[in-house]
Amino acid sequence: MDGEMSCPHCSERKKKRSKEEQKELLKRLRMAEGQIRGIQNMVENDAYCPDILIQVSAVTAALNSFNKELLACHIKSCVSEDIRAGNDGAIDEFVRMLQKLMK
Repeated sequence: MDGEMSCPHCSERKKKRSKEEQKELLKRLRMAEGQIRGIQNMVENDAYCPDILIQVSAVTAALNSFNKELLACHIKSCVSEDIRAGNDGAIDEFVRMLQKLMK
């Protein structure tokens, strides 16, 4: 990897996404990013705690929505393709990923 440190939690595998899939995922992330900037402004401007908490909840919902979209894409493409190719290890990998997500 050209001398770069790799994350021990990330796979070396890559996934080529369609332009539409990538566009939808990035849209969701940008929305959450904007919400987080809004929360930062609220903290800087001494907003009332419950108002901030409600916005944090909205960011959590936005990221959960992103996760659902990405998870569906992963199951429909990566997991199903690996299973069709006879890679039964894909099921174990998927189960381990779900266990980490559901902590």
